[in-house]
Amino acid sequence: LDKVSEYYQHQDGWTNRLIQGDSLLVMASLLEREGMAGQVQTIYMDPPYGIKYGSNWQIKLNNRDVKDGSDDSLAGEPEVIKAFRDTWELGIHSYLSYLRDRLLIARELLTESGSCFVQISDENVHLVRSIMDEVFGSENFLSQIVFKTTAGKGSSHLDRIYDCILMYSRNADRMKYRPLFEERNEDEDFTRYSYIQFENGEFRRLSSDELDGVVQSPRGKRFRITALNSQGQTSGETSQPFTWNGTIYTPPQGRHWSIMHDGLRRLGESKRLILEGKNLCYIRYLDDFPVSEIKNIWMDAGGGALVHEKQYVVQTTTKVIQRCILLTTDPGDLVLDPTCGSGTTAFVAEQWGRRWITIDTSRIALNIAKQRLMTATYPYYKLYSEQSVPENGQDQHPITKDIRQGFVYKTVPHITLKSLANDEPPATETLYDQPEIDRKKLRVSGPFTVETLQNFEPVSPAELEIEQIAGEDAGEWSEKIKQHLLSTGIKNGRKDERVNFTRVDILPDAYLHAEGFFQNGVGEKKAYFHIGPKFGMVSKTAVNEAVKACRIRGDAQWLVILGFSFESDIEGDVKTMSMGHFEVTKARIHDDLLQEGLKKKPSKSAASFVTIGEPDITVHKKENQVTVEICGLDIYDPIKDEVKARNVSDIAYWMIDDDYDGSNFVVKQVFFCGGDRDEFDKWKRGLSDLAKHEIKHKAEKTMKIEIDDEAFDRLYGHVSHPIEIKKSDQKIAVRVISMFGEETTKVVAV
Repeated sequence: LDKVSEYYQHQDGWTNRLIQGDSLLVMASLLEREGMAGQVQTIYMDPPYGIKYGSNWQIKLNNRDVKDGSDDSLAGEPEVIKAFRDTWELGIHSYLSYLRDRLLIARELLTESGSCFVQISDENVHLVRSIMDEVFGSENFLSQIVFKTTAGKGSSHLDRIYDCILMYSRNADRMKYRPLFEERNEDEDFTRYSYIQFENGEFRRLSSDELDGVVQSPRGKRFRITALNSQGQTSGETSQPFTWNGTIYTPPQGRHWSIMHDGLRRLGESKRLILEGKNLCYIRYLDDFPVSEIKNIWMDAGGGALVHEKQYVVQTTTKVIQRCILLTTDPGDLVLDPTCGSGTTAFVAEQWGRRWITIDTSRIALNIAKQRLMTATYPYYKLYSEQSVPENGQDQHPITKDIRQGFVYKTVPHITLKSLANDEPPATETLYDQPEIDRKKLRVSGPFTVETLQNFEPVSPAELEIEQIAGEDAGEWSEKIKQHLLSTGIKNGRKDERVNFTRVDILPDAYLHAEGFFQNGVGEKKAYFHIGPKFGMVSKTAVNEAVKACRIRGDAQWLVILGFSFESDIEGDVKTMSMGHFEVTKARIHDDLLQEGLKKKPSKSAASFVTIGEPDITVHKKENQVTVEICGLDIYDPIKDEVKARNVSDIAYWMIDDDYDGSNFVVKQVFFCGGDRDEFDKWKRGLSDLAKHEIKHKAEKTMKIEIDDEAFDRLYGHVSHPIEIKKSDQKIAVRVISMFGEETTKVVAV
């Protein structure tokens, strides 16, 4: 595949971006910290539709069975829960505030020619439109698009089978707009072309049965009769009589000819004139313009138009987002989606050569999007810059590929009354959704980064007093952790045992927040606890400081790092100290501690803290090469509240950076190994079929691409490709992603 696959490259080394975090904070960072004001061409937002928390949360990569209002379908991610609380704490009022805050920043990110789309149901569309009028100005409202979603659900009242998209521009006068066309709709357009002309030049009107399709119409050219006069009377040539075929015709009283006499004569020479009663009219053929411009009602873009298998519970169809992007952008333009979900916007933007940034609070959503993009294949659209351009009788070939010049698009002729009357060549309309395809090439997703918000900010001395006040909430959080440690202890995932504490005390220490005592069969032992942030991940710096503090104290056998998520390269390990050693263990805090008021019946028997095992990795060395084998991972299942020890079936995929620099994880190899092998085989067959049907040259059936089955099989497995050892201090980082979106990274020195 490496020999035939390509991807579009953008200027200045641009890489697309998947960002985890609250969309408001990320967009503010893009605006202020990265100076991206006025750089985004199109923004597409798909916020929650109504006030139902369950329907938008998916907690497992390979399970879309989410039940509204069910505890088992409640998200377990701190960022998602916080975003939900912020959005719905005051009902529709906080929801509209949530939207307004993000739309205000979105407007600043847009270029002067940019557009913003917000997808919403009819339940709240009137409220959201008021907010967008306030932010963008009512003069910049462009359209309310309606698209069909389902065939109806049998409601006791009128079924609602559509959703809406509100379309606004930054500046309506300067907006970038690329019209899209579709084949003429038979029900809408064909009936107006009620005449048919035969090859011998004769014509007649079609019967009502022929127009309705009850009786098949004869072969010929369909046309309609159009008036050649306009309202108003003039004193010039257009009000004067005109002679055709020896008969004098005058425009009706109070009207004038739509074109000059020369134009009328050219229409006569082109056999485009016809009599309707006593009035001279114009023949307009159906194939004068075989397409019609897409309006704001989309009946073909709903649920039935979901071209690819649904991967996310609230996944939007690709056709809806595709039209929005194609209407308002060119190849190379930047598209932003603050509501990433399954990554449909990123998928579509990648397909059509647009740059993209997508944001989501959910690790599940981002991992689904990441997996979707890594396994995606696209047709290779021919670049305009790759075509030979005639100049002075010779062909001029471009030196470099430049996606900003766009694709080579199909065009259709647009014969108009004006072009015929003025003896001009027909105008052409560009079909921006139909670029020419190079079937010899297979295209994959270009490089993209996966990022998260930085959890640390420098604090000035003037802000210390404010920080102390905020610390009161941290004290309440520590007290809650203490009570749960006493009541439930810590569940040991490796042995499925529980450690119960006889006493837990809060400590006035910056990194060791509490101490606890427990019995292990030999006697009483002591443990220190580092309590991670309520909303955010535990940093490696904080862990190092906690280890240092524990080593200085020298009186504990166990250091427990408690958190909801952890920065990469934090490993459980045994640390030495002057009087022995102590074990450092990561423990994941149960989601119940965040979900008070959301769950109907919090489980009292559930473990509040569960230790997280490291990936079980074996490194095989052979001369100057190594291979990495993953044997398993301790996975905590938040649905069943159990730990599955060393089970590879719950690993969604794993990745390798074969030269890890300690901060940036660069994916060099990726493998899919979890879930059902049949799921991978389906994708493999799909890609194989694509290669056979798309890359094969239709004109010469002998040209085809043969795919190495062994290479495909190695994408699914537990052993890496050989890694060459290039330096003595080389490090290999292995990142494992579970079906629950949890990421664990282990670094090994080779």
